Amino acid sequence: MCPHNPPCPAVHESDREHARVVGRDYLLGWALLCNGTIVFDTGSLLPDGQVIAPHRPKFAGAAA
Repeated sequence: MCPHNPPCPAVHESDREHARVVGRDYLLGWALLCNGTIVFDTGSLLPDGQVIAPHRPKFAGAAA
């Protein structure tokens, strides 16, 4: 359970990559998020082993 207030997005929510970073290795290019997601320069790995392909974040107001 996330100790942050407000709580970080859950791992299966679409905005999961907005959770807080709790660990990072700049040299190897990964970050561990509060919800258990590991974000790499080349995609993400969820705690259940599911791989999320690389993508660009969507910005509010961007053209579809």
